[in-house]
Formats: sequence, structure tokens, C-alpha cells
Amino acid sequence: MTKPQIAPATGKLGVLTPGMGAVATTFIAGVLATRAGLATPIGSVTQMAHIRLGGRTEGRNPLIRDFVPLASLDDLVFGGWDPITPNALEGARTAGVLEERDLGVISRELEGIVAMDAVFDPRWVSRLEGTRTKTSMGKLDAAQALMDDIERFRSENECDRLVMVWCGSTEAYQEPTEVHASVEAFEAGLAADDDNISPSQIYAYAALMSDVPFANGAPNLSVDIPVMTELAQRRGVPIVGKDFKTGQTLMKTLIAPGLKARMLGLRGWYSTNILGNRDGEVLDDPENFKTKETSKLGVLDTILQPDTYPDLYGEIDHVVRINYYPPRGDNKEGWDSIDIFGWLGYPMQIKIDFLCRDSILAAPIVLDLALFLDLAQRAGQGGVQEWLSFYLKAPQSADPAGPEHDLFIQQTKLKNTLREWMGEEPVTHSEAG
Repeated sequence: MTKPQIAPATGKLGVLTPGMGAVATTFIAGVLATRAGLATPIGSVTQMAHIRLGGRTEGRNPLIRDFVPLASLDDLVFGGWDPITPNALEGARTAGVLEERDLGVISRELEGIVAMDAVFDPRWVSRLEGTRTKTSMGKLDAAQALMDDIERFRSENECDRLVMVWCGSTEAYQEPTEVHASVEAFEAGLAADDDNISPSQIYAYAALMSDVPFANGAPNLSVDIPVMTELAQRRGVPIVGKDFKTGQTLMKTLIAPGLKARMLGLRGWYSTNILGNRDGEVLDDPENFKTKETSKLGVLDTILQPDTYPDLYGEIDHVVRINYYPPRGDNKEGWDSIDIFGWLGYPMQIKIDFLCRDSILAAPIVLDLALFLDLAQRAGQGGVQEWLSFYLKAPQSADPAGPEHDLFIQQTKLKNTLREWMGEEPVTHSEAG
């Protein structure tokens, strides 16, 4: 791989989030608290992780943020759209993820981050009622309105560069149609108000047409369609999707590689979740749940390779359930009952009860994707950024063989990409961070 020329991270980087609910406001509040010296960015690979360079005996193990030219947290500017939330402070208080003792000291900054009116269609998120929306316009006009928002935000905040990370709700399930097959078909569909074009796709289109890298944190069909990969390649803009790898799927990508490494068999994996908040309310609709279910179910087959190991993984019952339970709020609980078997076929079980805080796990992913996508843009790397699969439940792949889901292989690919971009040798064994 040829070492790319990486432009310096000078000036301000604007981070735009369609959706200013629990995830986005937790991310923003955490960055504000960190740069004020009030918090540590735990969970952020860009801020906390080291990367080994050369042989293990060389002792070269810098922080990633000291090794590659990432934007500084001090240079980040925040904005976004939301159909309900007027500003980041009210969004954070409504979500209830962070306590008032954490919000109070940064409340003025949060209140100043005002949500722009959203492109919203209740057909895609039936459980929500949008009140702060761009109304009385067709889809082509909506795309143009978003592009105008992007340019106005860039100008008013004197941003040198922008990135966009979808932090909105999960949209209803859909399969790609002809309107998603090419840029020309999509643009004709916008003009015709095609019912198969969802709001998240309009955001992705507006971002790419504005040369803004785009990451999809939900399982919606947005950048993982031919029109968006074509547009990203044509304009040289990085994209990545989809669905932040936070709670239960994070556990699967940790446990499944270990079972496979020891050649232990798997008979069934039953997963159920209880969660409240806006995310739980949206996923209580069967069509929105189907979108999430499809994202969650794709992990095990790729990791375990049932065609290669039919005796171990050829007949797996993989079940995923999500239950809306308002008292839980953002503190999701994921239960896994895993039926495995070992020597001579004797059965064993693994039980996991992960009482996680969904937005606490997602917030550092938003930060890392924003910083890494900006790095990719400055390195001239347009199109699908498969090296960022580490962060996603259903990552995109430019390879016909499909994406890698093993968390540890994904980590090595991420770090090796950074090594190669900086002129260092990749690590192929004895990965030590």
C-alpha cells in the first residue's frame, strides 16, 4: 500500500448529527466535559488507545492521537437536526442518560447547540411525532434544504471541514429498489418523491453532495446502497455503515471468536433485550424492529463460518428479541443464553446478563468515527472505509466476500491501516495493542 499524503488537521472540524437525542447529546456533553478537564474520554480508541510500532522489543507504543494527525477535541464544533429536540441541553435532560451534576457545568454550551429542523417522515418512524421538521416540500427540495443547512453551518462556525454521523432513530425495514441502483436513478427518484427514499438516505445524499464524510450509526438502509457507494467514489468522500456496535452485539463479537478459536460447538444463541428511551419506543414497532433484527443476526455466521465448520456451527438457532420497557430508560439490559457443546458432544451453557448504558457505549464510537473519517478525507481515501468495521454491527465492505465481524481481526485491520498510512510496517502476529 502506498503511503498517502495526509493534509494537516488545521482549523475547525464540524460534527453534524442527524438526531440530537440520547446518543448525540451524550457524545457532545462528553467531549465538552473532556476538553474542560472535567472527564476522561473512556471508551474512545482515538483518545485512550496505544498502538505498537515495530517489534515488541523496540518499546514504541505511542497513543494513537499522538501517532496520527487527528483533529483536536478543542477544534470540534457541534450541530445537527432533530424533529423533537430544540437544543442539546434539553435533549440530554429528556434522554436522562447523564446526571444533572454532569450537565450543569456545561449547560450553557449545550443550550447553545440548537437543533436545525429535520427532514422527517412518520412513515419511517411511526412511533415518533415530529414537530420541528421541514414541511411542505418534496424530497429534492428537502435534500437541497439540508445542503443549504450544511453550508450555512460551515460558514457561520468557520469550519474548515465537516463530518456527519447519523444518530437518529432506526427507520422501518426496506430492501433496495431500482431507485437506489445509481446516482441518476436516485436523483430522478428525489424529483418524483419516490416512496422508497427514506429520510436517512436524503441526509446521506446531501452530505456526499456537500463532500462531507458520512457514517450511519443505525441499521437503516442509507449509505450501504449502490447510489451512495457510487457517489462516494465519484466525489472521493469517505463513508461507513452501519449500526453502532454497543451492547449485545459487542458481546457476540467478543465471545464467538473465542468459541471458534477453541473449536467449541454452538447449538443455539438466544438474545433478548429490554430498553426504554426513544430508541426502545421506536423499536417497539415491528417494521423498525425488523431493521434492527437483520443487523443483529448477521454477526455469528460471518465469524463462525458454518460452511467451513458444519459439525460445530452448521445448525445454530439464533434468536433476537427486543422489548420496550419504559422504566429502564437508556440503561439497556441484554440477556444471552448460549448453548454450546464440547468433547464427545456434551452440552454446556453460557449465560450473560449485560446491564449496559447504551449511549455511554455509543458516544465514544461517534467521536472515533468522526475523527477517523476526517482523517480518511484528509488522506484522500474516498468510498467505503472497511477498516472502520470495528465500530459497527453490520459493516460495509468493498470486498465481494463481505465484511469481517471478528472484533480482534477488525482491531488489527484498523491499526494496520493507521500504521501503513504513517509509513510503518503492519503487524501480522503478536498484536499487542
